[in-house]
Amino acid sequence: MPENHSTLSAEALTKQPAQTSLGKDSLLRTIESLIGPAAFVFSLWALTYYVEGEVPPPYLILSVLVFALTFPSHARLQSSTSSLVVDITVNWIWIASLLLVTGFTTGYIREFSDQVLIAWLCVAPLAELGTCIGLRRAAPAILKLQGPKRRAIVVGMNEQGLALATKITESPYSRIELVGFVDSRSTQRLDTAHPYKLLDKLDKLAYLVKTKGIQIIYLSLPMASQPRILQALDELKDTTASIYFVPDMFVTDLIQGKPGSVCGMPVISVCESPFKAANGVIKRLSDVFFSLLILIMISPVLLAIAVAIKRGSPGPIIFKQRRYGLDGEEILVYKFRSMSVTEDGGAIRQAQRNDPRITPLGAFLRRTSLDELPQFVNVLQGRMSIVGPRPHAVAHNELYRKLIKGYMVRHKVKPGITGWAQVNGFRGETDTLDKMQGRIDYDLDYLRHWSLRMDIHIILKTIRLVAKDQKAY
Repeated sequence: MPENHSTLSAEALTKQPAQTSLGKDSLLRTIESLIGPAAFVFSLWALTYYVEGEVPPPYLILSVLVFALTFPSHARLQSSTSSLVVDITVNWIWIASLLLVTGFTTGYIREFSDQVLIAWLCVAPLAELGTCIGLRRAAPAILKLQGPKRRAIVVGMNEQGLALATKITESPYSRIELVGFVDSRSTQRLDTAHPYKLLDKLDKLAYLVKTKGIQIIYLSLPMASQPRILQALDELKDTTASIYFVPDMFVTDLIQGKPGSVCGMPVISVCESPFKAANGVIKRLSDVFFSLLILIMISPVLLAIAVAIKRGSPGPIIFKQRRYGLDGEEILVYKFRSMSVTEDGGAIRQAQRNDPRITPLGAFLRRTSLDELPQFVNVLQGRMSIVGPRPHAVAHNELYRKLIKGYMVRHKVKPGITGWAQVNGFRGETDTLDKMQGRIDYDLDYLRHWSLRMDIHIILKTIRLVAKDQKAY
């Protein structure tokens, strides 16, 4: 599928729905989105049980309605205590008024105890306030659970860039480590009355990203710099860094381009993973659930294949090969051994039709994709996903990243057992550059348009194709 290049303006992008704050950790934001609705629901249950000794069905229905109206909770970690109190109070008056009007109009309010309702209307906002304050105190410990901070560079030592840097360094809830600035102007033209380090010029950006382990790039450059920005973006496609644009938008190919904020400062993502905040939780839960279910169901098949491989030819049952995973980090991927060799070096030849290295049993396993079944263990380990871009051998990655622009962007997500490219005719050998380009185009299209529904569609289509697809060998 060809890539869809389009011209997008900042005005058009900002009309999209507001997204999760990009500067916060996804776990912290997920908890923040849940605690408000949870406070309302649990306070209702607690009061009901205290007064009536149980939680009757009408109260359960009301709790579902309240949760639906209040989820996700507003992002309030950066707010002052006074702003927090005002925001919670105003929001609760609106929600409570809506519930009361609906209850009186439908007559459903007669199903509830007046004592419970009056107490709940007073207690619910206090419960939300308490949970918000509690989350603030617990936030440092939660952030530590996520490991080291993500290293970032700001491109453009101008007013917007310096304001963003200040927001990042002064935010107590930021998981971003600001490494420094990149700017091509001479030091005489720059504002040096700040503690931030100037690393190098714009033409060295890609080099800095690779050598300093940079994971986030904030572009704070004016529209007049568009040609230089586009050149920098092309060079950055050989990295896995997340890219955000701070001022106006310009013409480029967006990967998950959405408006958001970093420590309260508005930014627009240029290249980002679709699996942020709630989407990441949904993706991981679905991976764990389906992997466990599938492994339980196919355990007899796994055992039979293992015995057949052991008896069929000398060598290990499981073949482990280094592949590139999330953010381009090396991972070990498991497969049933289908060849008489276990290649994992700097030069690996792809399997071809009538390849003498493939064993008779291996040919059957590859044709039916049964050799991929151990990768469900990789999914449980968190190294892979059920659906995502297929992982390539490290040697192939190093070759094609030099030949195909945007190749490394596919590593913004975990590799998958099956993928959008595989169900669209790009399964098996990619013996030409055009075939690999086609596979990468579909991988990037998956990043742009991901949804849980799309994952399920790919899984179902994979099941239909495996039995009749003869391209894998």
